[in-house]
Amino acid sequence: MSYHANFHKKITAHPDVRAVVPVIDAHLHFVDFVQESDGIHGLLKAMDAGGVIKAVVFGLPVKKKWESFEKKPPHYYLDDNSPCYYFNQTDEILAREFEKLTPKVRRRFAPLICGFNPTDKYAVRDVERMLEKYPFWRGVGEILCRHDDLTNLTKEETARVNHPALFDIYELCSARKLPVLIHQNSTSVSIHDEYEHLHELEEVLKEFPKTQFAWAHVGMSRRVFHKNYHEMIVSLFDTYPNLTVDISWIVYDDVICLNLEPKKHWLEAINRYPDRFAIGSDLCGHFELLGRTMARYNKLLERLTPQGQNMIARDNAERLWFGEPDQT
Repeated sequence: MSYHANFHKKITAHPDVRAVVPVIDAHLHFVDFVQESDGIHGLLKAMDAGGVIKAVVFGLPVKKKWESFEKKPPHYYLDDNSPCYYFNQTDEILAREFEKLTPKVRRRFAPLICGFNPTDKYAVRDVERMLEKYPFWRGVGEILCRHDDLTNLTKEETARVNHPALFDIYELCSARKLPVLIHQNSTSVSIHDEYEHLHELEEVLKEFPKTQFAWAHVGMSRRVFHKNYHEMIVSLFDTYPNLTVDISWIVYDDVICLNLEPKKHWLEAINRYPDRFAIGSDLCGHFELLGRTMARYNKLLERLTPQGQNMIARDNAERLWFGEPDQT
């Protein structure tokens, strides 16, 4: 069974179909890897059914190529060995759908810009153009930096969080008070006794202290793990006030929980820093499992204090992504 199918199987096996409290989905792709989507109204329907009051939504900055020698069209980046390439129209797809909404409904979404090549030093100009064209963006991301198999399949230079092409974007986001969502593996798939890529993230957190960063999936990915991972996260929080993380994708089932029961040391870490975690679905373009995906956090939310529950479920994402951006 593929990794994608296995994750889908886990989600569909979860008994709950609605979050125990209203939640904000802090990590949601509006399109899939071939830039298709159920549409904004399909998303709204799934949100209402699943108790998701708001969502941080963005496209996918890469598109999977359907090679001429492949008989079956791919839909996920691991479906075959065909490469992916940077696709700047992903922001336009989201923007056109967003513009269909009434002002009241728009307030349920925090749309982010992601359709640029993070290894191109001209990328900041692409971000500036998109900010000028549409005034509603709430941040930048998900920027796909080190990402195991996806990195290997993506044409171009290897993206990394401390690539010089991203520095002007970080400065721009600091000036505009726009948070940045990044995917940056903490280590490689074969090195589990140290954090091979963590220094790249720390360099950026030090050099751009006024830029707010959200670290997608707590820096984990497939086959990326460490037995004392929670200790590293707490250490980063102790040191860098400009860092938050989202619990999304496989990290919750594979690392934080055992049979959906949160592990004691992760509960302690979350209770120590309840203002630095958010939850997300990481669904890509298709939303029928949104309620079930967010409901798998129910046992975690039920084990937090009322204040911690509100912060993890909604308040942290609300503060980071839905605050009024500086338009000057």
